[in-house]
Amino acid sequence: MSAQPQAPRVLSGMRPTGALHLGNYHGALRNWIDLQYQYDCFFFIADWHALTTGYDDTSELPKHTTEMAIDWLAAGLNPGVATLFVQSQVPEHAELHLLLSMITPLSWLERVPTYKDQQAELHEKDLATYGFLGYPLLQCADILLYRPGFVPVGEDQVAHVEFTREVARRFNHVYGQQADFEVKAEKAISELGGRNSLLYRDLRRKFQEAGDNAALEKARTLISSNNRITVADRERLLGYLEGTSISILPEPQALLTRTPKLLGLDGRKMSKSYGNTIGLREEPDAVAQKIKTMQTDPARARRTDVGNPQMCPVWSLHEVYSDQPIRDWVDAGCRSAAIGCLECKKPLIEKVVNEVTVMRQRGQEYVNNLDQVRAILSEGSEKAREAARETLDEVRRVMHLRAE
Repeated sequence: MSAQPQAPRVLSGMRPTGALHLGNYHGALRNWIDLQYQYDCFFFIADWHALTTGYDDTSELPKHTTEMAIDWLAAGLNPGVATLFVQSQVPEHAELHLLLSMITPLSWLERVPTYKDQQAELHEKDLATYGFLGYPLLQCADILLYRPGFVPVGEDQVAHVEFTREVARRFNHVYGQQADFEVKAEKAISELGGRNSLLYRDLRRKFQEAGDNAALEKARTLISSNNRITVADRERLLGYLEGTSISILPEPQALLTRTPKLLGLDGRKMSKSYGNTIGLREEPDAVAQKIKTMQTDPARARRTDVGNPQMCPVWSLHEVYSDQPIRDWVDAGCRSAAIGCLECKKPLIEKVVNEVTVMRQRGQEYVNNLDQVRAILSEGSEKAREAARETLDEVRRVMHLRAE
C-alpha cells in the first residue's frame, strides 16, 4: 500500500507585543485556524523579531509570549494538528540568518519598502541598528528554514515573500551548482519509477517551455510525496525543474489570504499603539461598552441626520460579523436616518460579545494550566528543531561547513 502524500507545509509567525485583538484575529489568526486542517502548518511566536523595535525593554517579553500562546489556543489553533513554537527556542533560525547574511547584498536590505517607512513611523525609537536593517533577512531565515510550500500573507505583505524567494534563488545559485548535476538528476528521475518518471518529465517540459505554474506545483508534489528517493535526489529533482542547480532552499509561494480591514474604535486601523482595540479575551461588558461608544459617521451629529455607512468605522465590523440582510438594513437605515447609531450597533454587540466570550472561556482553561501551555510550546519547539536541523545539515554540507 503506497504512503499518502504529505500535505504542503505552511509557515507564519507573529511578534509578541501584548494581548491580541480582533484585528489580529480577522487579519491573520482566523485564516491560520482554517489552514491548519489543510496543510502541515508551523506557526511561531517571533520573540527575536520583537527585539528589532523593542530591544531597550525586554522585561515583558516572557509574559507577552505566554499571552500570545494562550490567545492562539483560545482562538482555535490546535496543537494536535499544527506545530506551535517559540522562535528563540530554535537557534537554527539565528544560524541560517548568519549564513544568509554572507551572501545577501546590502542594497537588497536597504531597498525593502518597510525599512524607511517604519523608521519614519517609529521616529521616537532608535532604529539605526543592524538588527532593524537585517530583520527582513531574519524573516527569510524563519521561512526558508522549514522549506514551506506557502506563506500566508495579505496583499501588502507579498513583497516580503518575494524578497525571500530572491534570497533563496541567490543561495541556490551560489551553492547549488554541482559537477555532473544533469547526469545525477537524470538518474534520480529513473528512481521515481516508470510512470512517475514520465509524469515528471512531462510536467517539467510544460513548465520550462510554457511557464505552466500549475505543472510546476504538480511536479513538486510528485517529488515530495515519493518515498523511493533520497533527500539528496529530492533536492536535485526540485532544482532540475527550474534550472541546473540543486534547490537546497526551495522558493516559497505567497498564499494570498482574505484579510478584512477592521477599523478600531476611533476609526483608525485597529492597533495596540493607538489604544483603540477590542481584545480577544476581553470582559464581555467592556466589549459591549466599547462598541456602544465607538465612533460613527461624523455626518450624523443628530439622530435625524442621514449618514453614509462607508464613512463609518462601525461598518467595517458589520462587514465581518453581519449577514447580508442585516447589512442591507443598516445601509438603508443609515442613509435615510430611519435608525440611529445605537440601533445600528445592537446586532454587532451581540455577535462580537458571543465570539469574545467563547475565546475568553477557552483561554481561561489555559490560564489556569500554564504548565500545559509551556508543554505545548516545548513540544512544538522540539518538532520545529527537527525540521530545522535537517535544513541546516544540507546548508552546511553545500557550504562545506562540516567535517568530511
